[in-house]
Order: sequence, then structure tokens, then C-alpha cells
Amino acid sequence: MAETYDFRTIERTWQARWEEQGVYCAREDDPREPYYVLVMLPYPSGDLHVGHAKNYTLGDAIARMMRMLGYNVLHPMGWDAFGLPAENAAIARGIDPASWTRSNIANMQRQIRLMGTSYDWSREIATCEPDYYRWNQWLFLRLYENGLAYKREAPVNWCPHDQTVLANEQVIDGRCWRCNNLVERRNLSQWFLKITAYGDRLLNDLDALEGWPERTRLMQRNWIGRSEGVQFSFAVESTDAAIDVFTTRVDTVFGVTFLAIAPEHPVVSTIKDVISKKNAAAIDAFADSLRSKSELERTSLMEKDGFFTGAYAINPLSHERVPIWVTNYVLADYGTGAVMGVPAHDERDFDFAKKHSLPIAQVIVAPGTEITGPLEAAFTADGRLIASGDYSGMSSERARHAIADRFAAMGIGGKMVNFRFRDWLVSRQRYWGTPIPIVYCDRCGEVPVPEDQLPIVLPADVPITGEGSPLARDAAFVNTTCPRCDGPARRESDTMDTFFESSWYYLRYLDPKNATRPWSPDRAKHWMNVDQYIGGAEHAVLHLLYSRFFYKFFRDMGWVEGRDEPFERLFHQGMVLYNGEKMSKSRGNVVGIDETAQKNGVDAMRLFLLYVTPPEDTSDWTDEGISGRVRFLNRVWRACEPFLAAAKSVSPRELPPTSHAEEKALVRAVHVAAKSAIDEVASRRFHFNTTIAKLDELVNAMTGAAQKMPDAPAFLYAVHALPLLLAPYAPHIADELWSRMGYATSIHTERVIEPDDAALTVDEITLVIQVNGKIRARIAAQPGISEEAAFALALTDAHVQTQLDGKQIRKQIYVPDKLVNIVVG
Repeated sequence: MAETYDFRTIERTWQARWEEQGVYCAREDDPREPYYVLVMLPYPSGDLHVGHAKNYTLGDAIARMMRMLGYNVLHPMGWDAFGLPAENAAIARGIDPASWTRSNIANMQRQIRLMGTSYDWSREIATCEPDYYRWNQWLFLRLYENGLAYKREAPVNWCPHDQTVLANEQVIDGRCWRCNNLVERRNLSQWFLKITAYGDRLLNDLDALEGWPERTRLMQRNWIGRSEGVQFSFAVESTDAAIDVFTTRVDTVFGVTFLAIAPEHPVVSTIKDVISKKNAAAIDAFADSLRSKSELERTSLMEKDGFFTGAYAINPLSHERVPIWVTNYVLADYGTGAVMGVPAHDERDFDFAKKHSLPIAQVIVAPGTEITGPLEAAFTADGRLIASGDYSGMSSERARHAIADRFAAMGIGGKMVNFRFRDWLVSRQRYWGTPIPIVYCDRCGEVPVPEDQLPIVLPADVPITGEGSPLARDAAFVNTTCPRCDGPARRESDTMDTFFESSWYYLRYLDPKNATRPWSPDRAKHWMNVDQYIGGAEHAVLHLLYSRFFYKFFRDMGWVEGRDEPFERLFHQGMVLYNGEKMSKSRGNVVGIDETAQKNGVDAMRLFLLYVTPPEDTSDWTDEGISGRVRFLNRVWRACEPFLAAAKSVSPRELPPTSHAEEKALVRAVHVAAKSAIDEVASRRFHFNTTIAKLDELVNAMTGAAQKMPDAPAFLYAVHALPLLLAPYAPHIADELWSRMGYATSIHTERVIEPDDAALTVDEITLVIQVNGKIRARIAAQPGISEEAAFALALTDAHVQTQLDGKQIRKQIYVPDKLVNIVVG
């Protein structure tokens, strides 16, 4: 008999044994129902801390529970390995990004294995390896062939620190999401993916994602931002040019008193030809002043400003001249790059008109009212049209349809659906990413690289200085041969946004060694969709939206079947703080996984992370808390280890005989914990803190029973059952106790204990009796006692009678099977 629990030896032993026996390898020929549980793949940045461990521990507990519930569980792990941190490390330390990344992967893999996780490592992937990013390039070409990948010049978000382009979603409060430096705007020729082509499906299908947090669905709805309106054009006076605008309030078109355009709008060059040189120079100066301003600054932070160009447009219905203004708040790549200014019926336009003394023409009034004087504020509601030609007297709703039809008949516009989000910019001017498979030939133009020439491999030993694109300076990489004409050609030097590879990795796990296709459709049919996806809420708009877009494209191509959503259910875990602050090396408050495993043990760490709060909440790491879980495991050891041989003879699958209340209570505690574990998984709440609290109660009861009735079948039943109950949360000690009972196979191949209604039935409950809200007695009663009987029983207690003596009962309150409160005057 071991006197103490040697967690270090036990944990190392079982981790090696699980790996050797392939306990967690998922097989397609397994007859059990498949279940795919996936934790978002990590970026290999270096050392992990206990905050990272929370995510992996939660996913692992779910995977282990689902295996014990009889499912064939797929639980893989890999590495989102491309990205700027590796390049930054190369610059700062003079090392190769590939070497830095692979070194980090090796360390983090060791740490994740150390956590006792049940990953199927035979499916491990790293997105920086050619056998993975080859399929990034293959997928890009399929998008290109289907008109969903295209190149155009556009204003982009440029991070001057990282020397790369950022997607709009990667700019947070005007700053780069990675380095936190201010972002600038520049015009560059960039590759885009036409995610807006899937806008309606991405929006509408959110309603069916009932297993997702509503907050995440709302964030995606708001980001997509669907609007139904009308797009039409204003002719530019004295030119052949026209300015397109989109509006949801075309009923206000007779109230347009100015057009606001972006200084980068293509029509500006035409306008400059018909205005004074002074105004043309002013436009250039105004545009120059905005080049360093981020999109957020221009649209939200800066005061709305602009100036009159000297040019006019013509209102297509009223035929009035409309002054054209260049403004700082209109963006060339948002919508049409132009906005019709209707000060009387738009708050922003009203403020702009007041500032610049522009006319305010009211053309909508509330039903049953007339204009009584100048507007004090914009009237933004629907109403009745006035001063609107043939449309005067119409309701706003009717006028919107009528005017849209008129523009269509005129051939200058019509109804249109617009989206707030824009196409996904995927070009990056950096080295450590997937090369884009396009070459440029003076004779053939833009040419996709043939499939048999993939992968385009990143060249080694490319100098990385932090300035511009490293690949563009590498002549050996750039200079190539055109695959069509065999003439000289230039290879695309941009690499892909790293969100590209993380938008489909969940499918590569299904078939990671496939050399002929990114995944087998048969394997996708077997495993998809992901049953439970787990990761941070910070990915609500980026990764999750892009993954949904890709999967819908895959469904359209016939590469996957069934529902065109990749993730059936989604769970966002909370953070782990230390002393109330986020863990970081700069603060010096990082609690490392290695040190925690060495000092307290992995099982104790896992139990603390699952126990301290519900998993979606932010929790605080405390020395006291982890010490409490260490003490708990030692109590488990003392309550079980000396009795294992005897306990083997009492099956955990059959209720033991019980002769008195304490034995019944012990058996019931086993089934209360078993029911809690199953309920938390079935409900998808994953509040394993509740289950572990039930295990605390069970172990406390077992500790007492070990002294009073060590030979009782009920106690030995609990000893045999406890490892099964602990297995998803503390897998090492569970397998050790199981093995010491003489079992040759791992406990993690066993089924859960199914809660038995007979064991859960309570023979007697305790009623708390209050008088005027103060506890005066506790009385034993039969479960399900009626309110009348409970009240009568309470009146028999001497302490209650003393409190009621001579007083009038005004009210009685009954909480079934729990409480009677008698209110007296």
C-alpha cells in the first residue's frame, strides 16, 4: 500500500502509457457514433501558462466525457504556425522564422502533453509545412477559378511597424491588432476574397446556429450589416462622368443639397479638369492630409469636415444643381465612395450643413402635419413626402418603391442590397506566410500556377529586415517562367493572411496525410460538422466568419455534405487572471504550466481550472485554490487506495445492498455526482465546477465511511466508482487507482456510471421552519410532503409553538421539500 500520492511519477507514467497504447486515436471504422470536439488551434508563440491551460482542459474534459458516454471521439491538435511574430523574432534575434516556429511547437507540444490531454497526435498539423500550405494554394486557385479571388487597387490599412496590410477586422481602435501601433491608409494593389457574395447566406444562417452564444451571432449580424436600398447616379455637370450613391432613404432624394465624396474617389480626377487650379490643388492637399489617418479616425473620431470642389452634380429627378464636396468621413472603398447629403433627414448631414451653411430642404413631414418653420434637428422618421414633385403626398414606404422603379426605367439605378462588411483582403507583404499561386507575364497577364507545380515553397535564407516584402527582394523567388507561354514571368510576392489557413484546418485534421486532396469527402461525411468548438470570443468576427464563408464555398463545390456550417455548437471560455490582472511576461505575473505541474501536479491544476468558476467566466488563479485541489486529491488517495483490492469485488454497475441511512446517502452521493457530470455535457453548459463540488461532497462522505464502515458494500462500491467519476477531470489518478484494482485496460476506455433513479431517491428530507424569516427548527419529513401537511408538522414543534404563542398567523410560505416560513403579527 502506498502511503502517499506520488503525483509526479504517476502522471509521467500514465502520459507515456496512453501514448504507447494509442488510447486516444480516433478511427473511421469505429462503429460508435462519431463526435468531433475541437479547441481552436494555438499560435506557437513559446511557453504556455495556466490561462492557456483552461481552454485545453475544458475541451479535454468534454472529449473524455463523450468517450465515456460511448462516442467515437475525434479530438485533434495542431498549430496555426504562420504569422508576424516569427518574422519579428527573426528581426530581433537574427534567427530563421521556421526554426523559431518549430522550436516553439516542440516546446508547446510538450507542455500540452504534460497537461494530460487526450489529443489524437497522429493527426497533428502545422500550417507552416509545405504539405499543409500546398492546399492553401490549391484552395486559393479554386476560389480564383470561381471568381471569388481577385486583385484590385484599393486603399488599405497599413501598419508602418509591421510593414504589412491589415484587414479591417484587424484594426482595433485605429491600431494594429498585433503590435498596437497606429494604422495608416495607403493605396496598393491587393488580393481579395469575395466574401460579400455569401453575405445573405452568412447572415440568414445565423438564425439556425442555436448552439452558438447569442452575443457572437449578434456580433456577426452587426458586422455583416445588410441594408436594402437603392443605388443610382448623379450626372456631373459639364462632364460625361456620374457619381453613384447608395441609400436606404431614396424617399428623401428631393432634399439632397450636397454630395459628399471621398478625396480618393475616381471621379475626382475628372472634376479637377473642370474646376480652378486653386480648388484642384486644395483637393490634393486635403487628400494628403488624410493619408496617415485610419479608417476609424476618418469615420468616427475626427470632426466631420470637407470643402466645396467648385463642381456640381445634377439631381436626376428635380434637375437641380447639387454642389460636390470632398469630405474626410466618406471612404473610397466603402459603398460607392459617395454619399448624398440630405441635411433635413439625416443627423450627420444636418450637423455638416449647419457647420458649412448649406441649405436644409425638408421633404418629409409627419402624417397630418405641415412645415411650421426651420428644423431644429433632422427629422429622420418615415412620413409623408412634400416638395417632391410627382411623389408629394406619398408615404415614405410607397415613395421608396416608386422612385426606385423610376430610376430603373431611366437606366440609372434600381433596388439593391448592400452590406456593411467588405470583401476579405488577404494580401500580406511579409515572408512567413503562404505564397499566393499567381505569376505575371507581360504576354499572358495574370496566370494561375498549375496544380502540378504546387506547392510554391517559401525560399530559405531570405533576409528579413522589417521593411517591405522580403519575397519581393528575392530575385531567385520572383523571377520564374510563365506556365502558359514559357516566357519570363514574375511570381506574386505577397503571401496570404494567416486567417486563410485557419479557416479550413478543421477539415485537414480528418485526413492529414492525404497527398492528393486537402481532405477526403468520405471522411468529411463521417466526421463533420464539428460537434463542439471551443475558443475565445475575440474570434467572433474574424476566424469564425471566415470559416463559415469557406465551408459554404466547400458545400457549393460538393466537397462536403449536409449542413453548410462547420461548427454545430460554439463555446467561449473565460480568461484566467492572477491578482486581478491578465497574465503577461511584462507584468511578471505568469503562472507557468511546467512549474505548476512540478509543484502541485497536473490533475490538481486541471481540477482547479474546472472548479474555480463556470468556464465562461473570468477566474482568478490563487495559491489557496490550487492548494485546496492538492488536498482534495490526497483525500481521494487516502479514501480509495487502501481499499482497492476489496472494492474490485463490488461492481460499480450494480447498486450495492444498503442497511442504513448513511450507506444509502453514500450511494446516492455517487449517483448525484454521476448525474451532474452527464447533465453538464448534455446541456452543453459544461459547468464542471458543479460536478466537482459534488465530488467534494462524495469524498468527504467516503473519508468518514472509511473509518466507520470500511467493509460495507456501499463504501466499497463508492471506492470502485470514484475513479470513473474522476476520470474526465483528473485522468492520471483515475487511471492509477483503476490499474491498482487489477484492470489491464485504461479507465478512459470505460463507460460512465449511469445515474440510477432508485439510488437518487431520497427517503427523508429536512424541512427548515422559519418564523418571520428566522430559523426556529429543522424537521424530518417525507419527500413530496404537501403544503398543508408541512404546515401542520411545523406547528407540532415546541420551538415553533413558543414563537407563535398568542400571535396571529398572517401568512405562510412554502418552498416544496425545503422550507416553511410562518409570518405572524
